[in-house]
Amino acid sequence: MSRIALITDSTANLPKELIEKHHIHVVPLKIQWGDDSLIDGVTISTDAFYERLEIDPQIPTTSQPSMMEFLQMYEKLAKEYDSILVMLIGSGISGTVASATAAAAEFDKVPLKVIDTSTTSAGLAMVVLAAAEAVAEGCSLEETAVTIQSVCAGMNLLFAVDTLKYLHRGGRIGGASRYLGTMLSIKPILEFRGTVEPVARVRGMKKAMAHLVKKVVQEVGDSGVQVAILHSKAPALAEKLKQMLKQKLTIDKNYIFDLSPVIGTHVGSGAVGLAFYPTSLNFSN
Repeated sequence: MSRIALITDSTANLPKELIEKHHIHVVPLKIQWGDDSLIDGVTISTDAFYERLEIDPQIPTTSQPSMMEFLQMYEKLAKEYDSILVMLIGSGISGTVASATAAAAEFDKVPLKVIDTSTTSAGLAMVVLAAAEAVAEGCSLEETAVTIQSVCAGMNLLFAVDTLKYLHRGGRIGGASRYLGTMLSIKPILEFRGTVEPVARVRGMKKAMAHLVKKVVQEVGDSGVQVAILHSKAPALAEKLKQMLKQKLTIDKNYIFDLSPVIGTHVGSGAVGLAFYPTSLNFSN
């Protein structure tokens, strides 16, 4: 059976146990915070990031991995694997795919595919886990890539933010800019399918979460669904959202993931959301 290396980036923020279980390789993004050059998830943890974000007036910025970092990873994995599948944060909000693709053009040791997932965070995490499942089922690189492209096409990521100021100052806000200046109790519902776009605005986080659940029900109906809940320093909201989903949906798998520091730079603390896709898109189905 072909051995396929799976690579993703740090915005997936997969927990250590899943990374180790599925032998996933992570290329981290970077954060520049004043004079501090930080590596996402390596030299700054999720908890430490959000604690500092609340008290530090300096605005952190983010940057993609370099082409050389990807090339070094490819060279290393080519010694252990027969092929490589790279699944990364959507190119609509990051240049990470561009770096990986440039490195791939300089690499010919083993077959390699780079996939722009058009998602991030919990959405990217679920894409990677779907790939791991396909590989475990014995899929080839081509078969796994086809499955993952199908999952990406069916993936949706929705989230409610406590404030739009972080997205605004980071330039990732897209059409949601028209929601700036609204009352503090108004919570914008944003969708990420390649770019960040607004889909609704409601009063209060309770109604925001109800809207998220309603949106999933509208899209998947009675069919089985894979769901991953995401949050930024809001575990109680994440757990509440999980229970709300269970009351309305047939959930085949569900996870709760923290938003990585890089993504937290753009949404701030207090955000909650979910990524989901129909279970029928998985290889085993």
